[in-house]
Amino acid sequence: MQALALADQTKNVFQQAIDATIPFGPYQLHWLELIGVLIGLASAYLGMRRWVAAWPVGILANIMLFFVYLGALFGADQRVPLFGQAGRQVFFIVTSIYGWWRWSQSRRINHAGDERGVAITPRWATSRERIAVVAFWLVGTVLVHQAFVWLWNLSPNPFFTPEWWFYWCDAWIFVGSIVATYAMARGWNEFWLAWIGVDLVGVPFAFATDYVPTAVLYSFYGLFVLYGFTQWVKVSRVERRDAEPELARTSS
Repeated sequence: MQALALADQTKNVFQQAIDATIPFGPYQLHWLELIGVLIGLASAYLGMRRWVAAWPVGILANIMLFFVYLGALFGADQRVPLFGQAGRQVFFIVTSIYGWWRWSQSRRINHAGDERGVAITPRWATSRERIAVVAFWLVGTVLVHQAFVWLWNLSPNPFFTPEWWFYWCDAWIFVGSIVATYAMARGWNEFWLAWIGVDLVGVPFAFATDYVPTAVLYSFYGLFVLYGFTQWVKVSRVERRDAEPELARTSS
């Protein structure tokens, strides 16, 4: 009985951590949501500086936001659970491990003597790479949309009926996040543009699903993405594009 009581107490603490809020006008700002988004912003800043630390910091934010978007499933949140948003956090973790490895290798091979701590030299994607990315994003959105609808039909929520656009937006954000994170791992300037494409849908989607604090924070994040894009473009112009020839051959 003591063990069961301890388990219930642990569960309650876990739920309370997810559901802890502070007033934000007419809304309740969830602490875990705020901290996760701010850590994600810190990861983006480190990514702009091209530091390897961007990846482990980003993983920490992904873990937090995973529980934020699925809070309702743990009985700790009354908001709509966003399966696509939660699912992309899982993908972020997987891709971040790849990006962490790739940037670490690049720093060791090509930037070992650089006192700035940079790991990669950014470049523009080739025409072939761009076509592949756009095709993956479009086709992937259609396929993921169908998968989300199928999962919903397996176990519909009687308290929530999604509009026709709900899963299209969720799928666009999910696949676009895959594209952006992979492009960042490859060191392509276009990864910033991919995030802009995600935010153009993601911010209104967050407002529509009552994740208002997230929408507001990601609006500011979008401005930072624009600045980061200009910085990477500037670097790609002044640094040699062949700074990672060995790594490019080994990963192709």
